[in-house]
Amino acid sequence: MLSSCGSIKSTIQNIDNSAIKPPIKNKQFLLIEYDKDGKYGYDMDYPINLGFENEKYSPKNVEYFFNAISGPNGEKISYEKIDTCCPFPTKKSAVGAGTLDIYQISFEGTEKKIILYLNIYEKGKVLCPKGFSIKNQS
Repeated sequence: MLSSCGSIKSTIQNIDNSAIKPPIKNKQFLLIEYDKDGKYGYDMDYPINLGFENEKYSPKNVEYFFNAISGPNGEKISYEKIDTCCPFPTKKSAVGAGTLDIYQISFEGTEKKIILYLNIYEKGKVLCPKGFSIKNQS
């Protein structure tokens, strides 16, 4: 599939192989930090990197991430994977390449929709993106 794309290069700027998976409580990551520059998750070069385990288990990390955030005023969110894009080389995939997953996030009580890019292959510091809030974790 990806071999027909020719030579692929990674443009991802925020991979951090030393990043530690956030603790999990009640099926959500325990996030403590917010993104400061507004690129995190919104820009394909700065995706939310959740590749802490084998790609087979990464969908759980996606769930834990979305369970940890809410709208800017605490609104409940819903999310849906709508596409994939941006192939890049990775040693953490069975086929030697990965793609970013594109999610559309909706906020309860509003028509607002936001697009975020997630990477289930590579690791990085997990933050709360701008425009969201960290859910109460008690």
